[in-house]
Amino acid sequence: MRLTFNKKEKLKSQKAIEQLFAEGKSVSAYPLRMVYIKNNDTLKVGVSVSKRHFKKAVDRIRVKRLLREAYRLNKTMLIDNNIDHYTLMILYISKDMPDFQLVDAKMKTLLSKFKDQVVKP
Repeated sequence: MRLTFNKKEKLKSQKAIEQLFAEGKSVSAYPLRMVYIKNNDTLKVGVSVSKRHFKKAVDRIRVKRLLREAYRLNKTMLIDNNIDHYTLMILYISKDMPDFQLVDAKMKTLLSKFKDQVVKP
């Protein structure tokens, strides 16, 4: 399986984002938080970083890149468990600039918590 994050997987619909925050459930692994909702489409993922915490656009873009890369490398956790009809938004909620090791470790924790909540044994 190729570890890609292509255009079909990206959450872009404003209507879907509004529905996600209005009706979605969340799971957290500080400094990451995930809001999710079940949908009829394929797995859609978006990332977000607060402008309040990171004033400079270059800092926000850096954190977003780290989040997307950590998701891309760890999305097999979702695909292996057939979790593919969800809309996800991954938020970075800390004020500190992260390094990749922290984001990667927390992404693994976040995805495993999400998997445990969604997959009922």
